[in-house]
Amino acid sequence: MSFLDHLEDLRWHLVRGAIAVVVAAIVLFLQKDFIFDGIIFAPANPNFITYRSLCSLSHTLGMGEALCMSSPDFKLVSTTLAGQFTMHIWVSIVGGIILSFPYIVFQIWSFIKPALKQTELHFSRSLIFFVSLLFLTGILFGYYVITPLSVNFLSGYQVSPTVSNMIEVESFISTVTTITFASGLVFQLPVLIYFLSLLGLVGPAFLRTYRKHSIVVILLVAAVITPSPDITSQLLVAAPLYILYEISIFVSAYVQNKNATK
Repeated sequence: MSFLDHLEDLRWHLVRGAIAVVVAAIVLFLQKDFIFDGIIFAPANPNFITYRSLCSLSHTLGMGEALCMSSPDFKLVSTTLAGQFTMHIWVSIVGGIILSFPYIVFQIWSFIKPALKQTELHFSRSLIFFVSLLFLTGILFGYYVITPLSVNFLSGYQVSPTVSNMIEVESFISTVTTITFASGLVFQLPVLIYFLSLLGLVGPAFLRTYRKHSIVVILLVAAVITPSPDITSQLLVAAPLYILYEISIFVSAYVQNKNATK
């Protein structure tokens, strides 16, 4: 195929991916009550599963009320005429991307498939599964762990008792969607390390050497992602990130051994 033929082929893969996003977004747009009351605004509910689970865990570990969080105290407001409608569309699109992510990855794989050797096809199919699994796991982690911790801390933070929190709905939704989507991307670390290892840019020895440095970076990232000063909350975020780093070392070692046997 010529260069222009490749571009034409890529265009159709992108079009099919975009159609999947639009279809999923339309379905989500029609499920307004469930999407907003059942998902988006759920972390603002004191009975949200994360708050109840942390409190139960605190009592189980004999920590008393240490991990129990007070009810978020704020009121959501919309200050622009088209604000709620715009947010409805935005949330539908983000949700459409999340739901369509496995299909989008499949379309990317379909584009590069002709360039793969027969021995690479089987592993590449597995890669689609792991990329989708890591992304969806990151989405769930961001929604059920990072988002409620952030919402609870930020909504209750006051510089003075005379200032009450009336948060714009756009700000709340942007925080929830950004944290959740970013978590899905962060969980792609093992995949990123896999390709960097294929290119010879990193190796298991390099990752092991800088393990201590990575722990410091992970703790800093956890501190930024989780505004709460509570060290327990930060460790809840840091632990999965460190596990991902260790998995990345294993992945890099696998790639190195595979290349050595060729």
